[in-house]
Amino acid sequence: MDLKSNHTPVLTDTAPITKSRLHVHSSLLPYSHAGATFPHGMLLTIPRKKTGILEDVRSSGWLDAMKSSSPPPRNITKDVSNGFASSEADTASSYFTWLLKYPSALTSFDQITNYARGKRIALFMDYDGTLSPIVDNPDCAFMSENMRAAVKKVAEYFPTAIISGRSRDKVYEFVGLTELYYAGSHGMDIIGPVRQSVSDNHPNCIIRSTDKQGKEVNLFQPAAEFLLMIDEVLKSLIECTKDIKGAKVENNKFCVSVHYRNVDEKNWDLVGQRVNDVLKCYPRLRLTHGRKVLEVRPVINWDKGKAVTFLLESLGLNNCDDVLPIYIGDDRTDEDAFKVLREGNKGYGILVSSAPKESNAIYSLRDPSEFSTVHLP
Repeated sequence: MDLKSNHTPVLTDTAPITKSRLHVHSSLLPYSHAGATFPHGMLLTIPRKKTGILEDVRSSGWLDAMKSSSPPPRNITKDVSNGFASSEADTASSYFTWLLKYPSALTSFDQITNYARGKRIALFMDYDGTLSPIVDNPDCAFMSENMRAAVKKVAEYFPTAIISGRSRDKVYEFVGLTELYYAGSHGMDIIGPVRQSVSDNHPNCIIRSTDKQGKEVNLFQPAAEFLLMIDEVLKSLIECTKDIKGAKVENNKFCVSVHYRNVDEKNWDLVGQRVNDVLKCYPRLRLTHGRKVLEVRPVINWDKGKAVTFLLESLGLNNCDDVLPIYIGDDRTDEDAFKVLREGNKGYGILVSSAPKESNAIYSLRDPSEFSTVHLP
């Protein structure tokens, strides 16, 4: 099976953008080594979501919502006769049952590669919890050298992109590979190959820039008009949480993350209330949950699923019968990408999880280390 595809590596460091870009061409030239270009044609409009809604929080209560995304440890009782903790046995049994619905991508690798025969693969991945372990300090979420080598090898075979809730620059600092495409802020900050300029009616929807190596690149930032607002909220959140031990506010450019992983559980409700109080003044921002993190995001209809579609279009790989997109992620924000691939029967979602949970993915991996063990044909 020949999966190898030549493609142009892209780096991520570019000049800051301040103008609004709320449209992008949906019909693109085929992907090539020299880089794809935009033809004149139909524009893809990015609608805003309904304002004034704090997702997952106001509807069910702060503490309940935060606990649901951060389940407490199980109580473990020792089963002397069998020599293991009964909770561990229950967990293992549940996990193996769950694998019947979401089979391991490792044990299903032959099936996946057989389906991929004759197709061009495009690989998309989350970062935290997928390429690196979840750690107490988000600034220390480093990927292993084995993982970096595995990702580099993958990128030699087919177009590869990382789509993360982190800022694009921060993800690149962690990964350090120029062979990849990077999308930060849950896909609200995407870098891609240089394309032809858009029509005169929308001159600012794609911005031409250069990377650190002087290579021309294009930026797509559908939430650019929110940048000043996000900066204001960032400062307010830092100020209002500074007295909560363990709370950490992270600037992810087009979104702000408030981590409570190191906060005493009795203070979780306080963290949520402080964030809620700040957002009351910003109806154009919304709140979502990650793994022990609250994320403030602009109210626009844009997510990782739409970022996947955009990147496929930009590479000339969307709506092609001979293309197989694969997305690997671990968080609820990755479900949007899983859903896009599943509903369109376009490709496969692979969920990284050691605990059973419902998902739009088709396959699973138990933890990030399993990805680095995958060997390409």
